[in-house]
Amino acid sequence: MELQDAPATFLFKLWPWFEANKTRLMAAGGIVIVAAGVIYFYTWQQNQKQITAGQALTQLMLSDQRSAGPGQQASLFLKIARDYPNTTAGERALLQSATLLFEAGNYADAQTQFQEFLNQYPSSFFAAQASLGLASSQDAQGKADLAAGTYQRIYNTYTEEMPVNMARFGMAQINERQGKVTDAINLYQDIMRAMPNSPLAAEAGLRIMELKIKQPSASTVTTPAVSFKPTP
Repeated sequence: MELQDAPATFLFKLWPWFEANKTRLMAAGGIVIVAAGVIYFYTWQQNQKQITAGQALTQLMLSDQRSAGPGQQASLFLKIARDYPNTTAGERALLQSATLLFEAGNYADAQTQFQEFLNQYPSSFFAAQASLGLASSQDAQGKADLAAGTYQRIYNTYTEEMPVNMARFGMAQINERQGKVTDAINLYQDIMRAMPNSPLAAEAGLRIMELKIKQPSASTVTTPAVSFKPTP
């Protein structure tokens, strides 16, 4: 019986303390309720923002943009990125805007937007692709040293196979232009080992063959028998 009466005895002893402190307890309970409400509202608001941003991006992608050039299209995607920052749709829109600027030959603005993407979304799934776009934009402007540093960071930092090996390819081309034939061949060989039988590896093999013809003394590897037309 004593064990059964223990909870009742505890509550009986606790009641005077509760009476003496009920004001503070009620205030604390109110704070908890308000905090829970704030968290709920913030979560709901963020979810609504994600939904609205996704709808805006989908509508833009489905719209007829044939009359708009790449520069105009880039501006439309950039507006979504500005209107809906820190959303999945805003993230994708910013990357698409930078890509369109690069395709339009506006390399300086493309570089700025790729860098903005990396600053705003450093842990993004698309960070390696944005870094590759940044390096390509720098390279296209003749900023070989900057591009080389960015390419090296890509294949030293990221693990995604395609961006990493495209960075190796870009770095190899810079080495070619600078007369660093052995360094270029080593990178092409890395690509062929990492992605055997891929179009990129086939193009790397073709680059090695061309370098062999130009400089027979350079180190070479056997080119895989893959039919591939190199990108001009």
